[in-house]
Amino acid sequence: MSTTVCGFIGLGLIGGSIAKAIRSAHPEYEIIAYDVNTETLRLAKEDGVADRVLLEINEEFHNCDMIFLCAPVQKNDENLLLVKRYMKEGCLLTDVGSVKTTIHEAIHAAGLDHCFIGGHPMAGSERTGYINSKAKLLENAYYILTPTDAVSEDMVEKYRELVTDMNALPIILDYAKHDYITAAISHLPHVIAASLVNLVKDSDSEDGVMKMVAAGGFKDITRIASSSATMWQQICLTNTENISTLLNSYIESLQKFKDQIDTHQSEALYNTFDSAREYRDSFINASSGPIKRSFSFNVDIADEPGALAHIATLLAVNNISIKNIGITHNRESEDGVLRIEVYDEVSMNKAIDKLKAMNFVIYLKK
Repeated sequence: MSTTVCGFIGLGLIGGSIAKAIRSAHPEYEIIAYDVNTETLRLAKEDGVADRVLLEINEEFHNCDMIFLCAPVQKNDENLLLVKRYMKEGCLLTDVGSVKTTIHEAIHAAGLDHCFIGGHPMAGSERTGYINSKAKLLENAYYILTPTDAVSEDMVEKYRELVTDMNALPIILDYAKHDYITAAISHLPHVIAASLVNLVKDSDSEDGVMKMVAAGGFKDITRIASSSATMWQQICLTNTENISTLLNSYIESLQKFKDQIDTHQSEALYNTFDSAREYRDSFINASSGPIKRSFSFNVDIADEPGALAHIATLLAVNNISIKNIGITHNRESEDGVLRIEVYDEVSMNKAIDKLKAMNFVIYLKK
């Protein structure tokens, strides 16, 4: 029985995470990779993730049963034309971009509808590059597939099975519907977060008091503004119509909110906040989605020397790795003075149990 060969064109955060997830689920698969960054290729070979690394897109890709286009959106159109020369019959071509219309149009123009299934793992990080990639990035994340009308059901099913093997959650959508959904729940929030951060920056006093006290709730709701400026520039330029349509609706809702505040409409204000609270609380408490769940909680600790070190040591001796830890100085919307973030739900629950056993007061974040 022949070995399945997977090819990667681009091996950054998402491409690297998919390659690592495939290597973990199917160590028998052969993985070949091309990237413009030679250091990335060196690391992928050294990690044992890539069996072979290439300095150019060439005939080596003819051996592939699946090819992942994982370069930046603006490069994928060019790369698919290059790899088209070498693809064998029956090879599945996919991508990982968060906008699907442009790649589907490019695929159609290239005459590759019969072998293309768009892919969007709804996972990510403020950090970028292969060095920050990990198989767990895909764990319990929705992985949207957007097959063309011409691709076979057999190809779709094989891809769905591979996504499941990577511990992600496959969902099949029409590519146009995908772009509208992601504009609402991912792209627009990034626009809002960036504009809100810039509003505070432009409104702050010379001594930077706003910035100093913004470490609480404001920092949480604008966390995604730390993402790659280049990536979000490209997303706005490729999913323009959907983002603009939803942005208009959002501006109208803000104006309505402003009118309620200006005219002291107490009942309307309550209903607006209460409706948002109820809908927000109905969300599935899972890590799936484009804006990843943070496995974090707050702890009340005494303001005395060694208190923080005591907690860090307690978690360390119980083999719980801390992703981030810090003091919350602004407690206007936060409970607990110490915020701890770990890497997964199992670690979070274990940490909470250990700390509660030592009589620490824990506050879970919604």
